[in-house]
Amino acid sequence: MPEGHTIHRLAEDHLARFAGWPVRVSSPQGKFSDSAALLDGQVLDGVDAHGKHLFLGFDDADWIHIHLGLFGKLGFGTTPAPPPTDTVRLRLLNDDHYADLRGPTTCALITEPEKRAIHDRLGPDPLRNGDDPDKAWRRISKSRTTIAALLMDQKIIAGVGNVYRAEVLFRHGIDPYRAGKDLTHREWDAMWADLADLMREGVRNNRIDTVRPEHTPEEMGRPPRVDDHGGEVYVYRRANLPCHICGGEIRTAGLAARNLFWCPACQHR
Repeated sequence: MPEGHTIHRLAEDHLARFAGWPVRVSSPQGKFSDSAALLDGQVLDGVDAHGKHLFLGFDDADWIHIHLGLFGKLGFGTTPAPPPTDTVRLRLLNDDHYADLRGPTTCALITEPEKRAIHDRLGPDPLRNGDDPDKAWRRISKSRTTIAALLMDQKIIAGVGNVYRAEVLFRHGIDPYRAGKDLTHREWDAMWADLADLMREGVRNNRIDTVRPEHTPEEMGRPPRVDDHGGEVYVYRRANLPCHICGGEIRTAGLAARNLFWCPACQHR
C-alpha cells in the first residue's frame, strides 16, 4: 500500500496537470459512470491529501475521494491518450494530459461535509501544514500498545506505513515493542519532525530514502540497495542482513498485520 508521501505527490501531480481547467471525466470500467457524468466538463479547482486519502475537488464543491488500498494504481500520461482499457475506474483528460486510476479500494463522489468527516477520523499527517503532533501524542502517551503498532494506526497518525515505521524507529534507536506510554514527549517530537523531513524528501524524489549522508553506499563503500520500493534504508526488508551501523543481524517479525524490521542491538529497550 502506498505511504503518505506518494499520495501527497499524486496530489501535486494532479494540481500541476489539471487544476484550473475543465476536465473530461469518464469511467471506462463503468463503476464510477454516474458520478463521472456529473463531473464531466467541470473545472478541477482543488486537490487535497491526508494520510493515504486523496481528494480531487470540483467547482460545485463535490470531491472525488480516492484510497488506493493494496492494489490501486494511478498513472499519468500526455495526450493523445491511448484508448482506455476496461480496468480503468476513472480517467481525467484535458488537452495536454490524462490520468488513469485502476483498482482502488475507494473511488467515490462525496460532499464537503463527508470529506470533513474523513479528516476528523484520521490522525495528524506530518505532511499537512498545521497538523498538531500533540493530537497523536495524547493518545500515544496513554497507550500500552507497542509504538510500532501505534505508528501504523491511521486514526493516531496518518500517512505512516511499514517503511517509515521501521525506519523512523531505527533512526531514533527505539525498540518497536516499547509501549506508547513509555515513550517520552521529547522522543515523540523528534520522531514527528524526522517523519516530516523524510516524507517531504519522499514527495520531492518520489522514493523513500532514510539513510543519513554518512551511511549512503558511496560513503560506506557498499553496493546500492536493489528493491522495488527504490530507496536506501536501514532495516526495511533487510532481514538477516548485517546492520549498516553495528553489523548485527536485522530481525523481522509480524506486528500489526505487517512485517516489522529492526536491529535489536541499535534499538534497545
